[in-house]
Amino acid sequence: MAYPGHPGAGGGYYPGGYGGAPGGPAFPGQTQDPLYGYFAAVAGQDGQIDADELQRCLTQSGIAGGYKPFNLETCRLMVSMLDRDLSGTMGFSEFKELWSVLNGWRQHFMSFDSDRSGTIDPQELQKALTAMGFRLSPQAVNSIAKRYSTNGKITFDDYISCCVKLRALATCPYQLL
Repeated sequence: MAYPGHPGAGGGYYPGGYGGAPGGPAFPGQTQDPLYGYFAAVAGQDGQIDADELQRCLTQSGIAGGYKPFNLETCRLMVSMLDRDLSGTMGFSEFKELWSVLNGWRQHFMSFDSDRSGTIDPQELQKALTAMGFRLSPQAVNSIAKRYSTNGKITFDDYISCCVKLRALATCPYQLL
């Protein structure tokens, strides 16, 4: 008798060890997580993706919608945001978490892009940051807007970079020496 993940008549090993890769089907006939296809298409044999692979994955998935694809620096920031083991890569569970966060931030961005230009201005950024729970001084928001805007407009990619950095600052554990 053949069991999933064990050799034998009709059986075989599944990628990723016992029971299959995370997100992949563990048993024949079981459905696969839809996000796993995007992830597996670019992941190496180690089942991890780095910033270059994340950039390809997000571009292929279309998560940016009609916005310009994410630049490599933004992808590096996203990997570092979830890189708990400091490997410079992320596994499928971190990718799923990132996907969820990105979808939330995209919906948030769209809700504050009142003129549907694909960009937000500094006033829209102020409203967006306040709605996210950040209580920043006008000077801080002005500084952020200058850092992330081009000609007074903040693109989706730059908005995501800003969100990643603010999340890191808000959740960074501080340690006194």
